[in-house]
Amino acid sequence: MNAKRIVKDRIRDHSADLTPAERQVTAALMREYPVAGLQSITKLAEAAGVSTPTVIRMARKLGFDGFSELQDALRDEAAAQIKNPILKRDGWPENRADSPAFRHFAEAAFDNLNQTIDRLDPAVFDAISEILAEPDRPLFLSGGRITRSNADYFYNHLQIIRPGVTLLSESPNVWPQYLLDMDPRAVLILFDIRRYEGDLAKLATLAKDSGATIVLFTDQWGSPISKTADYIVNAMVEVPSSWDSTLAINLIVEALIADVQTRRWDAAKNRIERLEEMFQATRIFRKPG
Repeated sequence: MNAKRIVKDRIRDHSADLTPAERQVTAALMREYPVAGLQSITKLAEAAGVSTPTVIRMARKLGFDGFSELQDALRDEAAAQIKNPILKRDGWPENRADSPAFRHFAEAAFDNLNQTIDRLDPAVFDAISEILAEPDRPLFLSGGRITRSNADYFYNHLQIIRPGVTLLSESPNVWPQYLLDMDPRAVLILFDIRRYEGDLAKLATLAKDSGATIVLFTDQWGSPISKTADYIVNAMVEVPSSWDSTLAINLIVEALIADVQTRRWDAAKNRIERLEEMFQATRIFRKPG
């Protein structure tokens, strides 16, 4: 097994043993893996918002003698990546007359998907899915100017699968009304990519003060909400456009929808069947009898 898999496997295998501060370090490391671990311990600690002793403790919990040994493993991995040839799009049909602009954008999107999948911590994915499947935990969702559509898409599916799902209003002025219902059972799901939304960061802080669990979907650099969040999904978003792409974020969202439905299949199946009956009973456009 190469160094890359060793380090990533250790992060996954020891995730449950890490403190919240130590998880901030692994999250910062995974955002720019493995390069983030090649900088100084001070810079990594600053990026994670923790102290340097926390970084050392994290490295030791992963089974390394200290941060230097962890860096050596990451350095070996980076060297191996440089030696490997760059993969080509062999699956692209030959002689296909594509628009150069479309092909350029599509290749960037493919890269985003591949890198997002590579960086996704399976333990984090499973933990988020398990939380979302618990029917006694109310879910609240919100997003920013661009990511509002991701929150809306996730909401539309979750509220079919399970009860107790709320999409927050677009207006921050009414968010205090939702905060009244947030307690330690609540889960606040936020989408925030650059340019990061200050209102969402404030919402996360207030929800955290109420004891709510924060799940964050963000970009590779990490929203400031990362310091507040309990679970973080970093997706690659850069494409040749003035706007970032949320395609990789929606990949994780759709995978979560499928897994939550599987975890709750019996209850979800009954709920979907009842919903279909209601659609049939309330159809506006009926076929003539």
